[in-house]
Amino acid sequence: MNKKPEAYTLITGASSGIGQAIALRLSKSRKLILHGRNEERLLETLALCENENLGHLIWRKDLRQAENIGYVLAEFLLEKQAIVDGFIHCAGVVSILPARSLSYQHTQDIMNVNFVSAMEIISTLVKKKVNSSYLHNILFISSIWSQFGAKGYTLYCASKGALDSSMRALALELAPNIRVNSLVLGAIKTSMAEAAFSDPHIVSNLALQYPLNVGKPEDVVGIAEFLISDQAKWITGQQIVVDGGRTINMSLK
Repeated sequence: MNKKPEAYTLITGASSGIGQAIALRLSKSRKLILHGRNEERLLETLALCENENLGHLIWRKDLRQAENIGYVLAEFLLEKQAIVDGFIHCAGVVSILPARSLSYQHTQDIMNVNFVSAMEIISTLVKKKVNSSYLHNILFISSIWSQFGAKGYTLYCASKGALDSSMRALALELAPNIRVNSLVLGAIKTSMAEAAFSDPHIVSNLALQYPLNVGKPEDVVGIAEFLISDQAKWITGQQIVVDGGRTINMSLK
């Protein structure tokens, strides 16, 4: 007799930063598939998770190689006898480049990680032969730069804009069985933003721009947990802004 598949929440980018913080919170109550491209860091996250008896899994995949993501994920779920009921796309990269330095490879890498990989994963998870009809919640970790501009952030803004636009379309297409939302974040102090936060000029500017100061990964885990829970069962197609007040501050450039 075949073993009954067990339900997991898949979190991409779970090896550090916001993804890791969300994983640690959700590990208290959910079985998780922790995704990242560095196995050592994934194992570190796994060791920090609570309720090891739930049987959290790790899935190592470089999302820059987007062409086979769906196949690799389907094979992984089959091997582990797992199904996915919630998907949180935290994986993201940023590259600050002036327009004259943009290249096809830069564009492809950022779009693959920040946007294309999410579409590949969703396409796989909504296939009945792979995941039956178990998927119920999708949450994209986006950025206020999907709505605004910043010099050198053309590709990052484009990738997050694509993510949020697709969120609205998916929310309509997949309703009523699957809810889709974006968590739109302001500046969060993570390892990915380490270079920026090492610049005293940037830090002082951020302190002026953010009424509640810049955020930490743990500042967003509560709302992420809420959005994929049944408490948010009447919320879909929304960009939920969590930015320490940055986007309502028009007093400073």
